[in-house]
Amino acid sequence: MFRRIRNRFLRYFVIFIYFVIIFFCSIELNFLWLFGYSPDMQDIKNPVLSVGSEVYTADGKLIGQYYKENRSPIEFKEISPNLVNALVATEDARFYSHGGVDFYSFFSSMLSTAKGDKRGGSTVTQQLAKNLFETRKKKSQGIIKRVPVLRTIVYKCKEWLTAFKIEHVYSKQQILTLYFNTVPFGNNSYGIKTASLKYFNKQPAALNPAESALLIGMLKATSSYNPIRNPQRATERRNVVLGQMEKYHYLTPEQYKANTALPLNLDLSYVEDDSHGDSYLRRAVEKWLDKWCKENDYNLYEDGLKIYTTIDSKMQQYAEEAVAEKMKMLQKRFYNLWGNKTPWRDSKGVEIKDFILKNEQRLPIYKLLDKKYKGDTIKIQEYFKTKKRMKVFTWNGEQDTTFSTIDSIKYYAKILNTGMMTLEPSTGKIKVWIGGIDHRFFNYDHVNQARRQAGSTFKPFAYLTALDNGYNPCDKFTDKPVSIKYKDNGKDEVWEPNNADFHFSYREMSLRWAMGKSVNSITAQLTEKVGWDKIVEYAHRCGIESPLKSVPSVSLGSNDVSVYEMVRAYSTFLNKGEKIDPLLVTKITDQQGNVIQEFKLKTEKVLSEETAWLMLYMFRGGMEEPGGTSQALWEYNGLWKKDNQIGGKTGTSSDYVDGWYMGITKDLVTGIWVGADDRSVHFTTSETGEGSHTALPIFGRFMEKVYADQSLGYTYGPFPRPWTKISKTYNCPSPHIEEDTTSTDSLSNPIDTTGVTPVQEPAPENPESTPPAQNR
Repeated sequence: MFRRIRNRFLRYFVIFIYFVIIFFCSIELNFLWLFGYSPDMQDIKNPVLSVGSEVYTADGKLIGQYYKENRSPIEFKEISPNLVNALVATEDARFYSHGGVDFYSFFSSMLSTAKGDKRGGSTVTQQLAKNLFETRKKKSQGIIKRVPVLRTIVYKCKEWLTAFKIEHVYSKQQILTLYFNTVPFGNNSYGIKTASLKYFNKQPAALNPAESALLIGMLKATSSYNPIRNPQRATERRNVVLGQMEKYHYLTPEQYKANTALPLNLDLSYVEDDSHGDSYLRRAVEKWLDKWCKENDYNLYEDGLKIYTTIDSKMQQYAEEAVAEKMKMLQKRFYNLWGNKTPWRDSKGVEIKDFILKNEQRLPIYKLLDKKYKGDTIKIQEYFKTKKRMKVFTWNGEQDTTFSTIDSIKYYAKILNTGMMTLEPSTGKIKVWIGGIDHRFFNYDHVNQARRQAGSTFKPFAYLTALDNGYNPCDKFTDKPVSIKYKDNGKDEVWEPNNADFHFSYREMSLRWAMGKSVNSITAQLTEKVGWDKIVEYAHRCGIESPLKSVPSVSLGSNDVSVYEMVRAYSTFLNKGEKIDPLLVTKITDQQGNVIQEFKLKTEKVLSEETAWLMLYMFRGGMEEPGGTSQALWEYNGLWKKDNQIGGKTGTSSDYVDGWYMGITKDLVTGIWVGADDRSVHFTTSETGEGSHTALPIFGRFMEKVYADQSLGYTYGPFPRPWTKISKTYNCPSPHIEEDTTSTDSLSNPIDTTGVTPVQEPAPENPESTPPAQNR
């Protein structure tokens, strides 16, 4: 066919044109998967921006978002003509005359590049194609991406094809609007509205020529021409853009001269909410969905999902209020206790001299400084001693202050933190999730990330093991010294736990009374009878997933566990012996509301209904037995209407490092931990640091608020009646009381409890490595 063309030059030109047509058709059709996907006309008509996902409470309140691109789209009428003129004059002078590709500019840029003056030849439409449809990323890449030069040619051709399609579908005004809404300005600022607010605290329509030129100038290199970090370079680049505006008659010479003389006049007072609604809960949802997203190929930050959680917004609010009220009081108590003394001390009360240094070395910047100063500790310490302005957490709101890094370490080491979770066992729904006192300052989640010694909240697993293996709540043991021999890593050991006050009453006690009063010696005897391996087995069976060292002290809470695990395990008793996988998310929909996934409760039968119900009866002993450690709850009048029953267990690790309370009502299980993030920082007495004085008050105040709000549907009432026939003796006769038995773990006690010796918790020598000898 080509031989008919006698002119050789014309023949070669026609062959070249045919080759170009075939090449472009191959790119468009992705021939043999060589070139990757190209956006079709449907994609052009319905462009999809990267859309973040949203997280809602069970009652429909937005509580957070996940997004990578912080953008706020606007319409063309909201864009200043100065911005449009600056863009066209600088990036695409023939924008209004070309059809998407400016071949004159393209070839002239190639000639300039060949001469050493590299400059771009892409039109605004081509840049839009690249930004909006990612013609150089993701699925747009084919096998050709492995061939360097050819890859660049394909990318450029793809941009041309996409630009032609865009020009065919959209008007010039619409193209400019799309461009301004998608172009990145650095620092996670996408779109002109976000950028104009960030740098000038102005809407885009209000920008003058100099301000417009500054923002358009940044497009060449958002970091190099950032006006905050590089004001001089940003000013020079702004003036170049103003020069282009004068060249193409968008500014008169007088206007050009006046605008180039202006200072930058940045206004950085606009406070951008870039937290995405960040919170412990938002992070917990992300972690909870991590596996699901990977298995189903979804991206929380790009796919525009709507995620509906099990969290009740009112209950979450009541919990946050209770935490704020009680933690504020606890923090004041802690400050009063220590005064100007340093609280980081070993188990003997001696100050830890290298506490600050070790905290410095844990900071990410320490390694950088060590490398920069080649290990010169004097210079490193000079850095850490340098004062700087910063915002710090206080219970009266964040405050500006001048702190050095060392000041900051000392300040935050004294701050008490908490973790709290409430679960509805019958549905498996998590109703409350509080990972700490303030996510802005304390990112570590104390519900499922932190693991701390459980103290006496772990004792119920010893009593559970006993009840499920022949014992009944009325079986009696004597409160007396215990000596247990065992092997630990092949080494002979002897465990001789004390009661909290180092006193043994030699009184006979039922198992229910011993658990309610939290008597260490009887718990230890029971541990020896049933076997500590067996106790570990039952704890794991109920939902404790953390590794548990199988030693006799396991029953007194010597192992580290999370609030999440403890709430999950305790819910087994209220759920008729069925272990559950707690639900944090109920369903996920797309932007149109179509359900993508619904999550159902998964259960596993791990205990008999009889054993589960007997454990609820045992938990009531904390309120009903003489000296019960939950009796501080009697102070909360809002809890005791009608025939309400509450069960629970306090816990305090050695040296009063960790305070716990696990509370059970007929409908809910709540777990609360209180303590400092560093274990060497803690209270010093039972009156200040026991779980009954730190964690229990939060539970009491929270449940008062829950019961007061009838719309929540959680009413007063007794625990459920036995779900099956109870074959074991459990309604034990009340103990004969002769002496004062007021528990040190309770603030008040309406029951006549004279006759029982108070139990307290002394500390082991090393809280980091030695299991607690006794716990409440």
